[in-house]
Amino acid sequence: MTVALHEKPAMYDAVIVGAGVMGATTALFLARAGLNVAMVDRQDMFRAASGVNAGTLTLHMTRAQLIPHAIRGREMWLNSAEWLGEDVGALATPGLSMAFTEAEEDLLIQRARVRQEMGAPIEIVSPDRAVGIEPGINPCLRAAAYCALDGHIPTYRVGGAYAHALKQTGVTLIENAAVETITSSGGQGYEIRLANRSQTVHAHRVVLSTGAWLEKMLGWFGHDIPIRCLINQLVVTETLSPVMNSVLSIANGLLSLKQFANGSVLIGGGWQGEGNIRDGGTRVIPENLQGNVRLAQHVVPQLNTAQILRVWLGLESETPDAMPLIGPLTRDDNAFVVGCVHSGFTSGPYMGRLLAERILGADPDLTAFDPYRFSSSPATGSQP
Repeated sequence: MTVALHEKPAMYDAVIVGAGVMGATTALFLARAGLNVAMVDRQDMFRAASGVNAGTLTLHMTRAQLIPHAIRGREMWLNSAEWLGEDVGALATPGLSMAFTEAEEDLLIQRARVRQEMGAPIEIVSPDRAVGIEPGINPCLRAAAYCALDGHIPTYRVGGAYAHALKQTGVTLIENAAVETITSSGGQGYEIRLANRSQTVHAHRVVLSTGAWLEKMLGWFGHDIPIRCLINQLVVTETLSPVMNSVLSIANGLLSLKQFANGSVLIGGGWQGEGNIRDGGTRVIPENLQGNVRLAQHVVPQLNTAQILRVWLGLESETPDAMPLIGPLTRDDNAFVVGCVHSGFTSGPYMGRLLAERILGADPDLTAFDPYRFSSSPATGSQP
């Protein structure tokens, strides 16, 4: 998929660093607007967070401030054939968030209220109604919150769809090439030096979309923003007869469940593994695997006899205030960032499109995501 650098012009209008949903969407809309775009990734595209997440389209688990963005992102996924050129298999389903303790019930009601205020169609329902919606859940719950606008995507289909769309629009894909430095070219754009490549990539504009790898690169542009790296665990079962139709979760966020068309059930909830991005590699923590699966079995008792087929870990990035970074990194509007979006897979396409609009001269409201909120001193350029 990677195009040899010598076959392309020496200077790009924009280079996107990081080939996940947000970066790829930004690249796609910039290219369709006529810009000459390249996208660089340290691995194959969609191998990090965007390719190994749960694929949940959720309002229950989205930060309240991001609900409007998540609603728009969900709409984009469900209509992917229109803007991406391919149906990625997004399925619209309801979502049911449950409470089994008094503390969870209080949290459920609070979370539902603030999300309702931001436009999410969430309502509190009785245990009897919850069981009527999902007969397979444990009837000992205290309350549930129902949302008609949830869903999920088989994430393995997304990377190929983006690759095809990017190729059609002429985006240069440079894969398996870690960025070593980004330096200013004295007002003539940026030089991007890649590992194991003799030729430097040049660009008028740079977009950072590297997720868990953002912290170091932000420092090149004068931004000291700690980025927390979460190592989220996911579990998939054998093929089962239908046990749920909704996306299921618990109010405290420790469980998410969905069943795909082939019958397999995906178990998530942010249970952590071990590892770090500096040394590479991740490891499942056995106690967390057991806890995650037992909680799933408590919520859906039919999972008690299900066989686990696979466990894996995916990286998620988070800022100190758990809000996204989207916007310019320099006062000359030639370097940008997009990332650290909570429940970022849901709203990712919309966030990427918003940044593309900003780069192209529009003025979308990105105030809440401004990277300068963490610093009073403006950045003037990049450092090696």
